[in-house]
Amino acid sequence: MKRRKFIKDLSIYGAGAFVLENVPFKVWADTSNPLQRMALECNNDRVLIILQMLGGNDGVNTAVPLAQYAEYQNARPNIALPNTDKDPRRLINLDSTLTDNQLVGLHPDMGGFKSLYDEGKLKLVQGVSYAFNNGSHFRSRDIFYMGGGAFDYLTSGWAGRYLNDSIAPLHYPKDFPNSNMLDPLALEFGNEQSLLFHQDEDITSAISIYDPPSFFNLVENLEGFEDKVGVDARGIPPAALADSPYYKELNYILSLEQKTDEYDDRLLAMYNAGKQNDPNITYPAEYPFRAPNLKNPIARELKIIANLIHGGCKTKIYLVKIGGFDTHAQQVDKADRTMGSHAALLYHISSTMRAFQDDLKARGIEDRVLTMTTSEFGRRVYSNGSAGTDHGNGAPMFIIGKGVSPGVYGNGPDMMKDNVDLQYDYRQVYASILKQWFCVDAGKVDNTDGLIFKGDYNGRGQDLQIIASPDEVSDFLLQRFKMNSCYPNPAKESTVISFYLNTPSMVELYLKNSEGATISTVLNEYRNYGENSVFVDLRNLRPGIYFYQIKAGRLHDTKKLVVV
Repeated sequence: MKRRKFIKDLSIYGAGAFVLENVPFKVWADTSNPLQRMALECNNDRVLIILQMLGGNDGVNTAVPLAQYAEYQNARPNIALPNTDKDPRRLINLDSTLTDNQLVGLHPDMGGFKSLYDEGKLKLVQGVSYAFNNGSHFRSRDIFYMGGGAFDYLTSGWAGRYLNDSIAPLHYPKDFPNSNMLDPLALEFGNEQSLLFHQDEDITSAISIYDPPSFFNLVENLEGFEDKVGVDARGIPPAALADSPYYKELNYILSLEQKTDEYDDRLLAMYNAGKQNDPNITYPAEYPFRAPNLKNPIARELKIIANLIHGGCKTKIYLVKIGGFDTHAQQVDKADRTMGSHAALLYHISSTMRAFQDDLKARGIEDRVLTMTTSEFGRRVYSNGSAGTDHGNGAPMFIIGKGVSPGVYGNGPDMMKDNVDLQYDYRQVYASILKQWFCVDAGKVDNTDGLIFKGDYNGRGQDLQIIASPDEVSDFLLQRFKMNSCYPNPAKESTVISFYLNTPSMVELYLKNSEGATISTVLNEYRNYGENSVFVDLRNLRPGIYFYQIKAGRLHDTKKLVVV
């Protein structure tokens, strides 16, 4: 490998590692990050993706509290989303089986999330924040990264602090790659440094390269010259300066250069091995309606992750970011409030996650991947005069994956208040994910002296059910999509067939004879969510055994009917 002239090239270097498909991302391989360290301790091949919504997502227009719809309209008359039968783009009822205070109407462009929920692959946690939310973008992000509370001012993240309590920790870069971990432990897309990965008085463990024209040729083609034996080898200063900060930092930088070279070929091989172009899987390229941000900024990143995982990459943590959620003005389109900047962002996330899950399933790796969304804060309940929303407090968090415990935690926000109440501290949610997904010992997460998560917060040590228990998903689906036994049965002249739909669907209901041949079409029409029933006239049927069969979205079922 060629020696790099780092000082000259500092303008293109920062904190990160590579670019793939013109998408920059960073290599994190420092076991000071508890997510990374804990991943090594977990005897599984699970992956966590953190999808960060930069700017503070308006959770109220993301998940509207349906039981307070009138109050919702009064609180934000210039941006409220429609919810009547005459509106072609009305709110999407997430789950009609919930109690009134939990009923949620998703934004009309979040059909992808609705379909994931109906498959038992999505958990919604309401009101995620921390006490006395700061309301500043940078400060609030730092609080989430440091794993502390509003009054903590720490120079390290909860990731770095975990290293101090680790048993015989490995060290980056000298111990990586190794035979047990050939790949980076985590990859962060974009060029921004995160406090999460820092220790006190430590140098970050990554190199950032800003949007070079191609992926892995950047390492081999950077301007430099060949090392000469005994002559300023690799640019390291004389040994006499070995104790100086200059020597240590430059040596660290050069070791990172070598680490970049060691990882690049490996990642490229994994990416190429995992390439798959399924014609049935399409990642959305842009928002199909009116908005200033039409292009999808995360589709390529999620596709890259799918390729890497499928190709054999053992990286455990991926961090993906999407900006634009600081919607102080013009949050909605003036001509149609269901469209606009915020709508496009929600569409990008919802539709891309739908495609991503389909992609993972087609590759046979769906059960290994969990995705969680996060944002530094939510927005105020009341809209402002600029058709936007100002910085607020709590916001909804979505957790997505085949292994997730589906459903809703918490109630919809109170529309009579100016701000969204805190219901779940972000540290409680994160801790639950670490313990249940990465098998982290509870003692390393829940200890009251703040080993990982600082501060005394509500919910410390109290797990939320994030990962599904056996049979939980099937029970969840049976409660939301089901055909009941007809009544009466046995029947003589008539019976009533009833069924429950959690999503409006085209319903086909057939009556079949004992040989399976269709003898009549009982129903062939669109039915709304909720309990449905249909009267069936049996007077023209001979006594005997029959079957009634339903096809309605994901509901497919057949039951027996006895005519006497």
